[in-house]
Amino acid sequence: MSRLIDGKVISAAVKERVGGEVAALKAKGIMVGLAVIIVGDDPASKIYVANKKKACEALGIISEEYALPEDTTESELLDLIGRLNNEKRINGILCQLPLPPHLDEKLIINSISPEKDVDAFHPVNVGRIMIGDYDFVPCTPAGIMEMLKYENISPEGKSCVVIGRSNIVGKPMGMLLLHKNGTVTICHSKTKNLKEICLGADILVAAVGRAKFVTADMVKEGAVVIDVGMNRVDGKLYGDVDFDAVKEKASAITPVPGGVGPMTIAMLMQNTLTAAKKQNGIA
Repeated sequence: MSRLIDGKVISAAVKERVGGEVAALKAKGIMVGLAVIIVGDDPASKIYVANKKKACEALGIISEEYALPEDTTESELLDLIGRLNNEKRINGILCQLPLPPHLDEKLIINSISPEKDVDAFHPVNVGRIMIGDYDFVPCTPAGIMEMLKYENISPEGKSCVVIGRSNIVGKPMGMLLLHKNGTVTICHSKTKNLKEICLGADILVAAVGRAKFVTADMVKEGAVVIDVGMNRVDGKLYGDVDFDAVKEKASAITPVPGGVGPMTIAMLMQNTLTAAKKQNGIA
Protein backbone atom coordinates (compact mmCIF):
# COMPACT_ATOMS: atom_id res chain seq x y z
CA MET A 1 0.00 0.00 0.00
CA SER A 2 1.50 3.32 -1.09
CA ARG A 3 1.64 6.62 0.74
CA LEU A 4 -0.51 9.40 -0.64
CA ILE A 5 1.19 12.55 -1.92
CA ASP A 6 -1.39 15.12 -0.85
CA GLY A 7 -1.44 18.13 -3.18
CA LYS A 8 -3.83 20.02 -0.93
CA VAL A 9 -1.41 19.91 2.01
CA ILE A 10 1.65 20.75 -0.09
CA SER A 11 -0.07 23.56 -2.01
CA ALA A 12 -1.22 25.06 1.30
CA ALA A 13 2.41 25.13 2.46
CA VAL A 14 3.49 26.85 -0.78
CA LYS A 15 0.68 29.42 -0.49
CA GLU A 16 1.54 30.13 3.13
CA ARG A 17 5.15 30.82 2.14
CA VAL A 18 4.12 33.00 -0.80
CA GLY A 19 1.56 34.89 1.28
CA GLY A 20 4.21 35.69 3.87
CA GLU A 21 6.57 37.07 1.23
CA VAL A 22 3.78 39.08 -0.43
CA ALA A 23 2.96 40.64 2.96
CA ALA A 24 6.65 41.47 3.53
CA LEU A 25 6.81 43.20 0.13
CA LYS A 26 3.62 45.09 0.87
CA ALA A 27 5.17 46.37 4.12
CA LYS A 28 7.93 47.88 1.93
CA GLY A 29 5.34 49.52 -0.32
CA ILE A 30 5.64 46.92 -3.11
CA MET A 31 2.39 45.42 -4.34
CA VAL A 32 2.24 42.18 -6.34
CA GLY A 33 -0.15 42.15 -9.32
CA LEU A 34 -1.38 39.51 -11.78
CA ALA A 35 -3.44 40.16 -14.92
CA VAL A 36 -5.51 37.25 -16.24
CA ILE A 37 -6.97 37.46 -19.74
CA ILE A 38 -9.80 35.19 -20.82
CA VAL A 39 -11.33 35.26 -24.31
CA GLY A 40 -14.75 33.71 -24.87
CA ASP A 41 -17.03 31.62 -22.67
CA ASP A 42 -15.28 28.27 -22.27
CA PRO A 43 -16.77 26.84 -19.03
CA ALA A 44 -13.57 25.07 -17.88
CA SER A 45 -11.51 28.22 -18.51
CA LYS A 46 -13.98 30.29 -16.49
CA ILE A 47 -13.59 27.92 -13.53
CA TYR A 48 -9.79 28.04 -13.76
CA VAL A 49 -9.79 31.84 -13.90
CA ALA A 50 -12.15 32.08 -10.92
CA ASN A 51 -9.87 29.76 -8.91
CA LYS A 52 -6.82 31.84 -9.79
CA LYS A 53 -8.59 35.02 -8.73
CA LYS A 54 -9.61 33.42 -5.43
CA ALA A 55 -6.03 32.31 -4.74
CA CYS A 56 -4.70 35.81 -5.46
CA GLU A 57 -7.17 37.40 -3.06
CA ALA A 58 -6.27 34.93 -0.30
CA LEU A 59 -2.55 35.73 -0.62
CA GLY A 60 -2.80 39.51 -0.98
CA ILE A 61 -1.94 39.52 -4.68
CA ILE A 62 -3.83 42.09 -6.75
CA SER A 63 -5.78 40.28 -9.46
CA GLU A 64 -7.06 42.03 -12.58
CA GLU A 65 -9.32 40.02 -14.86
CA TYR A 66 -9.83 40.97 -18.49
CA ALA A 67 -12.82 39.00 -19.83
CA LEU A 68 -13.01 39.56 -23.57
CA PRO A 69 -15.79 38.48 -25.95
CA GLU A 70 -15.38 35.46 -28.23
CA ASP A 71 -15.08 37.69 -31.32
CA THR A 72 -12.17 39.73 -29.97
CA THR A 73 -9.72 40.38 -32.80
CA GLU A 74 -6.04 39.52 -32.73
CA SER A 75 -5.06 43.18 -32.87
CA GLU A 76 -7.34 44.01 -29.92
CA LEU A 77 -5.82 41.24 -27.82
CA LEU A 78 -2.27 42.18 -28.78
CA ASP A 79 -3.00 45.82 -27.92
CA LEU A 80 -4.21 44.81 -24.44
CA ILE A 81 -1.13 42.67 -23.84
CA GLY A 82 1.09 45.51 -25.02
CA ARG A 83 -0.50 47.87 -22.48
CA LEU A 84 -0.13 45.30 -19.68
CA ASN A 85 3.52 44.70 -20.62
CA ASN A 86 4.14 48.40 -19.91
CA GLU A 87 1.97 48.61 -16.79
CA LYS A 88 4.16 48.75 -13.67
CA ARG A 89 1.43 47.61 -11.28
CA ILE A 90 1.18 44.31 -13.20
CA ASN A 91 4.00 41.84 -12.54
CA GLY A 92 2.53 38.78 -14.25
CA ILE A 93 0.37 38.28 -17.34
CA LEU A 94 -1.54 35.10 -18.03
CA CYS A 95 -3.64 34.47 -21.13
CA GLN A 96 -5.97 31.57 -20.42
CA LEU A 97 -5.73 28.78 -22.99
CA PRO A 98 -7.23 27.50 -25.21
CA LEU A 99 -7.99 30.61 -27.24
CA PRO A 100 -10.78 30.76 -29.85
CA PRO A 101 -9.60 29.23 -33.15
CA HIS A 102 -9.37 32.54 -35.02
CA LEU A 103 -6.60 33.73 -32.70
CA ASP A 104 -2.97 32.68 -33.24
CA GLU A 105 -2.00 31.13 -29.90
CA LYS A 106 1.72 31.19 -30.69
CA LEU A 107 1.62 34.88 -31.66
CA ILE A 108 -0.28 35.78 -28.48
CA ILE A 109 2.08 33.86 -26.17
CA ASN A 110 5.12 35.41 -27.87
CA SER A 111 3.71 38.93 -27.35
CA ILE A 112 3.79 38.61 -23.53
CA SER A 113 6.96 40.07 -22.04
CA PRO A 114 9.23 37.19 -20.88
CA GLU A 115 9.67 39.03 -17.56
CA LYS A 116 5.90 38.86 -17.00
CA ASP A 117 5.30 35.43 -18.53
CA VAL A 118 4.25 33.61 -15.35
CA ASP A 119 3.04 30.60 -17.36
CA ALA A 120 6.60 30.23 -18.71
CA PHE A 121 5.37 29.54 -22.25
CA HIS A 122 7.39 32.26 -24.03
CA PRO A 123 10.27 30.87 -26.16
CA VAL A 124 12.77 32.87 -24.09
CA ASN A 125 11.63 31.18 -20.89
CA VAL A 126 11.41 27.78 -22.59
CA GLY A 127 15.02 28.22 -23.77
CA ARG A 128 16.15 29.21 -20.29
CA ILE A 129 14.56 26.06 -18.85
CA MET A 130 16.51 24.05 -21.44
CA ILE A 131 19.88 25.45 -20.30
CA GLY A 132 18.94 25.36 -16.61
CA ASP A 133 19.04 29.14 -16.01
CA TYR A 134 15.40 30.03 -15.42
CA ASP A 135 13.17 32.22 -13.26
CA PHE A 136 9.83 30.69 -14.24
CA VAL A 137 8.73 27.12 -14.91
CA PRO A 138 5.34 26.04 -16.30
CA CYS A 139 3.13 25.71 -13.25
CA THR A 140 2.22 22.01 -13.44
CA PRO A 141 5.79 20.65 -13.79
CA ALA A 142 6.91 23.17 -11.15
CA GLY A 143 4.21 21.84 -8.84
CA ILE A 144 5.33 18.25 -9.39
CA MET A 145 8.94 19.13 -8.52
CA GLU A 146 7.70 20.89 -5.39
CA MET A 147 5.76 17.74 -4.41
CA LEU A 148 8.83 15.53 -4.87
CA LYS A 149 10.91 17.95 -2.80
CA TYR A 150 8.30 18.09 -0.03
CA GLU A 151 8.19 14.29 0.11
CA ASN A 152 12.01 14.02 0.07
CA ILE A 153 11.94 12.08 -3.20
CA SER A 154 15.09 12.86 -5.15
CA PRO A 155 15.22 12.12 -8.90
CA GLU A 156 19.02 11.88 -8.73
CA GLY A 157 20.30 8.69 -10.29
CA LYS A 158 16.78 7.38 -10.81
CA SER A 159 15.03 6.26 -13.95
CA CYS A 160 12.33 8.87 -14.64
CA VAL A 161 9.68 8.18 -17.28
CA VAL A 162 7.30 10.89 -18.50
CA ILE A 163 4.33 9.82 -20.63
CA GLY A 164 3.36 12.82 -22.74
CA ARG A 165 5.37 15.37 -24.71
CA SER A 166 3.29 18.55 -24.55
CA ASN A 167 5.00 21.93 -24.28
CA ILE A 168 3.00 22.64 -21.12
CA VAL A 169 3.80 19.49 -19.11
CA GLY A 170 5.74 16.67 -20.77
CA LYS A 171 8.74 18.46 -22.24
CA PRO A 172 9.45 20.86 -19.33
CA MET A 173 8.84 18.01 -16.87
CA GLY A 174 11.55 15.99 -18.55
CA MET A 175 13.99 18.91 -18.40
CA LEU A 176 13.34 19.60 -14.71
CA LEU A 177 13.92 15.95 -13.79
CA LEU A 178 17.11 16.01 -15.88
CA HIS A 179 18.32 19.14 -14.06
CA LYS A 180 17.92 17.16 -10.81
CA ASN A 181 20.12 14.41 -12.25
CA GLY A 182 17.37 11.99 -13.15
CA THR A 183 17.83 9.72 -16.18
CA VAL A 184 14.83 10.73 -18.26
CA THR A 185 12.78 8.97 -20.93
CA ILE A 186 9.89 10.86 -22.55
CA CYS A 187 7.26 8.59 -24.09
CA HIS A 188 4.42 9.43 -26.48
CA SER A 189 1.94 7.94 -28.92
CA LYS A 190 4.70 6.67 -31.24
CA THR A 191 6.74 5.02 -28.47
CA LYS A 192 7.30 1.30 -28.90
CA ASN A 193 7.37 -1.08 -25.92
CA LEU A 194 5.73 1.52 -23.66
CA LYS A 195 4.86 -1.02 -20.98
CA GLU A 196 8.45 -2.27 -20.73
CA ILE A 197 9.81 1.29 -20.52
CA CYS A 198 7.33 2.22 -17.77
CA LEU A 199 8.19 -0.93 -15.82
CA GLY A 200 11.75 0.38 -15.55
CA ALA A 201 10.68 3.69 -14.01
CA ASP A 202 11.55 4.66 -10.44
CA ILE A 203 9.50 7.85 -10.98
CA LEU A 204 6.62 7.67 -13.45
CA VAL A 205 4.78 10.84 -14.54
CA ALA A 206 1.56 10.27 -16.50
CA ALA A 207 0.46 13.28 -18.58
CA VAL A 208 -1.29 11.64 -21.50
CA GLY A 209 -4.91 12.82 -21.10
CA ARG A 210 -6.56 9.38 -21.12
CA ALA A 211 -8.49 8.05 -18.13
CA LYS A 212 -6.85 5.10 -16.35
CA PHE A 213 -4.26 4.76 -19.13
CA VAL A 214 -1.53 3.60 -16.75
CA THR A 215 -2.44 0.17 -15.38
CA ALA A 216 -0.83 -1.85 -12.58
CA ASP A 217 1.06 -4.08 -15.01
CA MET A 218 2.93 -0.99 -16.29
CA VAL A 219 4.25 0.01 -12.85
CA LYS A 220 7.32 -1.33 -11.07
CA GLU A 221 6.94 -2.39 -7.43
CA GLY A 222 7.90 0.59 -5.25
CA ALA A 223 7.78 3.23 -8.00
CA VAL A 224 6.67 6.81 -7.35
CA VAL A 225 3.66 7.58 -9.56
CA ILE A 226 2.62 11.15 -10.41
CA ASP A 227 -0.77 11.50 -12.12
CA VAL A 228 -1.27 14.73 -14.09
CA GLY A 229 -4.50 13.62 -15.79
CA MET A 230 -7.85 15.36 -15.36
CA ASN A 231 -10.36 13.33 -17.38
CA ARG A 232 -14.09 13.73 -16.90
CA VAL A 233 -16.01 10.53 -17.67
CA ASP A 234 -19.77 10.41 -17.06
CA GLY A 235 -19.49 13.41 -14.77
CA LYS A 236 -16.72 11.90 -12.64
CA LEU A 237 -13.06 12.95 -12.57
CA TYR A 238 -10.37 10.36 -13.30
CA GLY A 239 -6.63 10.61 -13.63
CA ASP A 240 -4.40 9.01 -16.24
CA VAL A 241 -3.57 6.29 -13.71
CA ASP A 242 -5.76 3.40 -12.58
CA PHE A 243 -5.39 4.62 -9.01
CA ASP A 244 -7.04 1.76 -7.10
CA ALA A 245 -4.88 -0.88 -8.76
CA VAL A 246 -1.62 1.06 -9.00
CA LYS A 247 -1.64 2.24 -5.37
CA GLU A 248 -1.04 -1.38 -4.33
CA LYS A 249 2.31 -1.41 -6.16
CA ALA A 250 3.58 2.18 -5.89
CA SER A 251 5.59 3.44 -2.92
CA ALA A 252 3.96 6.87 -3.32
CA ILE A 253 1.19 8.15 -5.58
CA THR A 254 -0.81 11.33 -6.24
CA PRO A 255 -4.63 11.12 -6.20
CA VAL A 256 -7.06 12.72 -8.65
CA PRO A 257 -8.54 15.05 -7.58
CA GLY A 258 -6.39 16.50 -4.79
CA GLY A 259 -2.96 15.70 -6.20
CA VAL A 260 -1.20 17.71 -8.89
CA GLY A 261 -4.22 19.98 -9.55
CA PRO A 262 -3.96 22.18 -6.43
CA MET A 263 -0.22 22.59 -7.02
CA THR A 264 -0.67 24.27 -10.40
CA ILE A 265 -2.34 27.38 -9.00
CA ALA A 266 0.02 27.47 -6.01
CA MET A 267 3.00 27.59 -8.37
CA LEU A 268 1.33 30.32 -10.44
CA MET A 269 1.26 32.37 -7.24
CA GLN A 270 4.95 31.55 -6.69
CA ASN A 271 5.82 32.61 -10.26
CA THR A 272 3.92 35.89 -9.84
CA LEU A 273 5.82 36.61 -6.62
CA THR A 274 9.12 35.78 -8.35
CA ALA A 275 8.25 38.18 -11.18
CA ALA A 276 7.48 40.99 -8.72
CA LYS A 277 10.75 40.44 -6.87
CA LYS A 278 12.80 40.40 -10.08
CA GLN A 279 11.09 43.53 -11.40
CA ASN A 280 11.84 45.33 -8.14
CA GLY A 281 15.48 44.25 -7.99
CA ILE A 282 14.97 41.82 -5.11
CA ALA A 283 16.92 38.57 -5.35
